[in-house]
Amino acid sequence: MPVEEAVELIQQCSLNHVTVSVAESLTGGKLCSTLVDVPGASAVLLGGVCTYATELKAQILGVDSSLLQSFGPVDRRVAIQMARGVCELTGSDLGIATTGVAGPGPQGLHPAGTVHIACVMGAVERHRLFHFMGEREAVRNQSVSAALSLAHDVLHFARKHGND
Repeated sequence: MPVEEAVELIQQCSLNHVTVSVAESLTGGKLCSTLVDVPGASAVLLGGVCTYATELKAQILGVDSSLLQSFGPVDRRVAIQMARGVCELTGSDLGIATTGVAGPGPQGLHPAGTVHIACVMGAVERHRLFHFMGEREAVRNQSVSAALSLAHDVLHFARKHGND
């Protein structure tokens, strides 16, 4: 598990007085749980939403339903809208979102291991597409680690450029 990345993110959020929330699909709460495992997380972590079902992404996080109908949940734009949606829902400064295919098989045209991760903080918006290898649990663990890494990058960039 990506414990060091979670500790680093919680510490950096605490130092910079930044709150964080997560919107998860394929990680199924694992990202939020990893953050909660860090002592002191309650000072910055506002919460997490697990929208495993496609329709919940629209109903809870405000993801454009026509986007979901046209392209499905495994999409860059969906990940970004999930991250923005969880910020709006919780009032957090930093939003992290994961969506993709953990496996074992494909979802539509997307093979197992296809993962979209997005982070937003104010005007800063970042997305990364991954093609992880391994079994379902390995894909989910790699997704959590990649999400924490991207969140750290977004936090650093936003603070450096005053976009918080």
